[in-house]
Amino acid sequence: MQRPPPEDFALKETNPRLGGGKVTGDKLTSTYDLVEQMQYLYVRVVKAKDLPGKDVTGSLDPYVEVRLGNYKGTTRHFEKKLNPEWNQVFAFSKDRIQASVLEVTVKDKDLVKDDFVGRVFFDLNEIPKRVPPDSPLAPQWYRLEDRKNDKAKGELMLAVWMGTQADEAFSEAWHSDAAAVSGTDGLANIRSKVYLSPKLWYLRVNVIEAQDLLPTDKSRFPEVFVKAILGNQALRTRVSMNKTINPMWNEDLMFVAAEPFEDPLVLSVEDRVAPNKDEVLGMCAVPLQYVDRRLDHKPVNSRWYNLEKQVVVEGEKKKEVKFASKIHMRICLEGGYHVLDESTHYSSDLRPTAKVLWKSSIGVLELGILNAHGLSPMKTKDGRATTDAYCVAKYGQKWVRTRTIIDSFAPKWNEQYTWEVFDPCTVVTVGVFDNCHLHGGDKSGRDSRIGKVRIRLSTLETDRVYTHSYPLLVLHPSGVKKMGEIHLAVRFTCSSLVNMMHMYSQPLLPKMHYIYPLTISQLDSLRHQATQIVSLRLSRAEPSLRKEVVEYMLDVGSHMWSMRRSKANFFRIMSVFSGMIAVGKWFDQICNWKNPITTVLIHILFVILVLYPELILPTVFLYLFLIGVWYYRWRPRHPPHMDTRLSCADNAHPDELDEEFDSFPTSRPADVVRMRYDRLRSIAGRIQTVVGDLATQGERLQSLLSWRDPRATALFVIFCLAAAVVLYVTPFQAVALVAVFYVLRHPRFRHKLPSVPLNFFRRLPAKTDCML
Repeated sequence: MQRPPPEDFALKETNPRLGGGKVTGDKLTSTYDLVEQMQYLYVRVVKAKDLPGKDVTGSLDPYVEVRLGNYKGTTRHFEKKLNPEWNQVFAFSKDRIQASVLEVTVKDKDLVKDDFVGRVFFDLNEIPKRVPPDSPLAPQWYRLEDRKNDKAKGELMLAVWMGTQADEAFSEAWHSDAAAVSGTDGLANIRSKVYLSPKLWYLRVNVIEAQDLLPTDKSRFPEVFVKAILGNQALRTRVSMNKTINPMWNEDLMFVAAEPFEDPLVLSVEDRVAPNKDEVLGMCAVPLQYVDRRLDHKPVNSRWYNLEKQVVVEGEKKKEVKFASKIHMRICLEGGYHVLDESTHYSSDLRPTAKVLWKSSIGVLELGILNAHGLSPMKTKDGRATTDAYCVAKYGQKWVRTRTIIDSFAPKWNEQYTWEVFDPCTVVTVGVFDNCHLHGGDKSGRDSRIGKVRIRLSTLETDRVYTHSYPLLVLHPSGVKKMGEIHLAVRFTCSSLVNMMHMYSQPLLPKMHYIYPLTISQLDSLRHQATQIVSLRLSRAEPSLRKEVVEYMLDVGSHMWSMRRSKANFFRIMSVFSGMIAVGKWFDQICNWKNPITTVLIHILFVILVLYPELILPTVFLYLFLIGVWYYRWRPRHPPHMDTRLSCADNAHPDELDEEFDSFPTSRPADVVRMRYDRLRSIAGRIQTVVGDLATQGERLQSLLSWRDPRATALFVIFCLAAAVVLYVTPFQAVALVAVFYVLRHPRFRHKLPSVPLNFFRRLPAKTDCML
């Protein structure tokens, strides 16, 4: 694959005409002020009356056709109704108007050919303009005309006006650029919508003990464990250590539950009678609606639950069964945690589940999704390449989806959305997708990803409008590919500077994450369950936000092994330590007198700091202050964006990319898997050697006083005693000066052999001798 030039992947600042150009200073002064105004001709078809019936039956199946040039929209039709009500809105983009007259025709639905009933004409030059917050234009009755423009029987109630995308009718209107879409489902799938993530809770089940269990085989000691099931989640405790009919566990099981609660928590106490055979000793079902809700670390009251041989399904008649077994549990919904459904590196929400624990908002995020250009063809329709693009933006619990622009590689959305901001250290994500469900059709089809953009709010200046064109980059098995560019306008408005600054002193996550922390494995498992629940709930909305879209926005699968990502993280670590390495090299040059003047100045500085130690900390902090002020001139003026070089995506090996896109478990041939396994072994071998070397140095440090090597420890102990006496009788300044001058001594007083302390340290024993 030919590597594209780096400038193709760069962020570009733009200067669009936002809000129709109404600008006052840095503030824009109109609703929808972060998008470009788009003019539309709106036609609201309300109802008709006194329509003429057919000659024989006297009935009519009316519908309305709105025609403007080559564009035509129709309402639904009613059967045998002379006074129908439609209340439908049609929107025609002014940029695509190629006619001077609007024609609204009433027709009669017929199997062979629709009959003409009457029509109304409008001259586009006479249509009034309406701009919110003006009140909606009142519809009027218009007398129908026949083909000869004479008065006909029947009247039609209409409202016709020129407006913008800020109009209330915009979101529900039929759009002229969607004229090729047919069917109710198809039209619903192209409209803009706002979705809310379900409210997620952590469910903690503390299984304490059970009593009076009745195993079938009383001649053996039961090996009892508890299995808990909530929807698609299933967990189990360990086998109880006391193998009696009164087992104990005191073990926590964690689940993710979403409101409204649909599935009960089903628990079963089981006895492992054979390696692959478990016998159910009792079951119980706990509806989550009646479970206690906890806001802090104080334990809730425990309860005893009756165990039954069979859980009664809701709606069935409950049988009276005398069964004495019980299970003791403490069950609660944790409201003090934040349920992580995103990676903690770019979370958009960090608030706890319980609303009473929320802090007040610190500002407002406004996002204008303007347009995209240069989009790649995503599918073929009627023998030609096409793309039907829409955007999805996610911040906090609110998801927004723009309307779908049909058959365009340069779609214009110009839609604006707002979110409340509770923490500045959060990230808004915008993704672009290709709509594959315009005509109903195959429900199992997947919307293709075109790319996404992340913007961290803490990197934005408050009250400033950022307008940039972001590259849409997607990693394919063949390499990184630019799929186009998306044009966004972003503004972060702060309502309280004091509250926002105070947030920087607060923990990133709610307090319960630190008071009663969850393990890493628990967090990984719970995040997986949370993403599955969110994608399932949003896919059940109408129209659905599809599973593949939600998973792409939430970065499901980002934890999987990737050679490319591992290299990128290694180079990130090296970049972090590059400053320390540079300081070490500079200090080595000072010690070797590469620049004698600098070395002499360092000698003088060290003498001053040793003689006046109270100046050390003020000097350090003053130095950091001056560096910060100096770098202010070169502060970043643009938001960060996807970096192909940082991600090692521009020079990744094709086999590494193929491995990254492989399924789990693998679906590749055995020889390919063997080659990758051997490569991973070689890399892991190097890492193993480095880790072993680090462990060896630590063990040598520990062996100084362990008497593992009696002669080395004796020498070190005698040295410590001598050092204590010398340092006691010698002023600290004198010791420090001698140490500094020794370290900075001229090269003619140095030897190429290692120093005595280093030789002594390398001879200390480590546990490598005990390794197999």
